[in-house]
Order: sequence, then structure tokens, then C-alpha cells
Amino acid sequence: MKSSEIRALFSVVSRPEVVSLAGGMPAVTALPLDAVGSMIGDLVSGMGAQTLQYGSGQGDPRLRERICDVMALEGITDASPSEVVVTVGSQQGLDLVTRVFIDPGDVILAEAPSYVGALGVFQAAQAEVRHLEMDDDGLIPEALEEALKASRAAGERVKFLYTVPNFHNPAGVTLSEPRREAIVALAEKYDLLIIEDNPYGLLGFDHEPIRALRARNDERVIYLGSFSKTFSPGLRVGWVLAPLAVREKLVLATEAQVLCPPSLTQYAVARYLDTQPWREQIKIFTELYRERRDATLESLTALMPPGTTWTKPDGGFYVWLKLPHGLDAKLMQPRAVAAHVAYVPGIGFYADGQGREYMRLSYCFPEPDRIREGVRRLARVIEAELELHATFDAVDTGTFRLPRPTATDAPPIIGPANSDQTGDHA
Repeated sequence: MKSSEIRALFSVVSRPEVVSLAGGMPAVTALPLDAVGSMIGDLVSGMGAQTLQYGSGQGDPRLRERICDVMALEGITDASPSEVVVTVGSQQGLDLVTRVFIDPGDVILAEAPSYVGALGVFQAAQAEVRHLEMDDDGLIPEALEEALKASRAAGERVKFLYTVPNFHNPAGVTLSEPRREAIVALAEKYDLLIIEDNPYGLLGFDHEPIRALRARNDERVIYLGSFSKTFSPGLRVGWVLAPLAVREKLVLATEAQVLCPPSLTQYAVARYLDTQPWREQIKIFTELYRERRDATLESLTALMPPGTTWTKPDGGFYVWLKLPHGLDAKLMQPRAVAAHVAYVPGIGFYADGQGREYMRLSYCFPEPDRIREGVRRLARVIEAELELHATFDAVDTGTFRLPRPTATDAPPIIGPANSDQTGDHA
């Protein structure tokens, strides 16, 4: 197992002078915190005998009913509470599914790039991850079919396809409607299981929730959901929707792993869904994230040097940025931290060492003005890196001449000595 590129940044992004475009932390301060606090206090004082006790390995029945109501917003109208397994975030759900299906050496297909937390689970299970090409419309069905044919020709069985179809983490793109139909059809044709990881599906900016893959096929799709992005990540409540035969194995796996998901947090989520205007709260979140997405895209357009490109998400938390030719986001990271801006290098989102020219920018947590400042700092770091590479190229070609310093030379743009990069402690 290897450390996560995101977790490795935690000590840096917690510093107040650093503008973090790294972690995908939801804006929980937009919640009605007084109401949520009172709700949880009432749960403990009025139902402490239940909320503070062990619970079912499958999860609280009332919560599983409400989860079915949430999934109905994405077209999953045939789900039964008996098919739902409550988990400690969707991360545990993914781990349970992997434990049930994967043996060492098994093949998993996943988008390129892929969610870093999923890659950690797959690596721990000693699976072989093979990446599939994406573009602005998400996973390319032809790439999926080509990989399936190649595995079949080699006598291999692909255990499942792992996909984040909505507002992809980290790429920010969304799987188009025609491609959803094509991928489900390929699953039927090649006897393929799909793991649909969908924590961002209700956070679209410009349209109603898109019909889930699971709504199109209830036998070939296992659905992972979470309340981390639409309510609270600190409660750690997610779920798996799976056919009954799979559900039985998932319950056995979770009982062996954690005995049962925490009762208090399950009751809290169920009470929140029962008593609070959660649909309106999701709209508040989406408007807030839309404003921050707009600040990010506007700043990138205004400030980034030529040769830099990025995705334009219509929901979720992330922009996927490609650096100008020859730059390495991982090698550039220390200079960015010295300039008090943080991002996640793209290499962490690949299982095979790709992605050095990419970075993930998260706009969900900082205020718009902080985002603009962070992008400004990042743009200057990239410009400095381009100048450095141009100098090296000139040395390689024999055309380099050391410039004569003048009194008007500007100070270096990287490093804590530059006052306009250290004075922001808000």
C-alpha cells in the first residue's frame, strides 16, 4: 500500500497562508448548523438507548428506506430497502465490494484518471488496474470494448468496471447519455459487472439529476452512494445498492470488518432526511459550488499561460488541468507550496505512473476570492517553471546567454520572501 497524494498534503493545506485547491472538502458551513446540532442532541436525549447501542450489520431499516427515496431522484425507482447495505462512507462500500469480488491478480477496468481512493483499495486487493481513455463526454465506449476484447483474447476475466459517471473525480467530466446506454449494452454483451460510484450525482449546476446506470440495469450495476457531499462527510454514512445475493456477502463482510455501521450517525442522517428541508439544502450547495466553479474557470481563463488546458465541469467539485508541454506537476509541487498554493498532482490518479502533466484543482472549499488568489499564485508558478525550462532548453541548444542583471529586475516570484505571496492569512 502507498500513501495517498491527497492525504500527504494535509499538513500543508491546514496552514492558513496556503490557498488549498487540493482537498475535496464540502462546504459544511452552508448547513443550518444550529438546527443540525439541536437535532442530534434531541436524538441522544430522547433515543439514547438506540442511538448509542450496537445496530444491524446491514444498517438501520428507516435509513435504508430514506436512501431509496434519495436514489429515486436519479431514476432508481425499483430499489428495495432490503437491497441496501449502509456503510462507513462509500469508501467502505467500495472496499467491501472489492473484498467480495477480487482475488489477487484479477483485472479491474477503470477510467484514466480514476479516483485515488479507489486505486488504493484495488492496490491493497492486489488487483491489476487497466485504465480506459476518457474525453469531455466521459468514458469512451470503444475503449471499453477494446479492453474487453483484449482480455477475452488473453483468456482473462475482467471482474468489473469501476466508474464515476457524474462530475468525475478528478476529471470533472460527466458521462453523456448516449455513452451510458452504450456502456450498459456492452456490460450485457460481455457479461460485465459495473461498479457505479456516484457521490456527486445530485450536485449538477445546469440540469436535473441524470438517470443513473443502475436505473438502466438492476442486475449488472452495483451502486455506491454517500451523504458526504450532500450532508456531512464527518458522519461517514454511505451505502451500497446490490442484488440480494451480493448483499448477503456484503453484510457478512461488513460484520467481519466493523460489526455494524455506527448507530448514532445513521439515526442522525435518517432524522435529517425526515425533518430538514434537505432537497432545498442541496440547491444551496449547488449554487455555492456553481459560484466557486465560475470563479475558478474565469481565473484560469484570465491568468493561465498559453498551452494550459482544463475541463469545464457542470457539477461536482473538480477541474482537471493539463500543464504546458514538458512540465511535471509532481516536480513542480514544492515550488507551488513555497508560493502558498496547493493542488493534487495527477500522478496520484493513475495506477501505472501516468499523469505527471496533470493536476486536480478543487473549488468546493475556498471562498471565490481565495480561489482567484490561489489561481493567480499557481499561474505565476507555472510561468516561472516555463521560464526555467526555456533556460534549460537554451543551454541544451547552445544558445543560452546569462542575462546582465539590472536595477529594474523583478524579484523572484517563488518563495516566502515575496511579500505578496505571504501576506494573505485570512
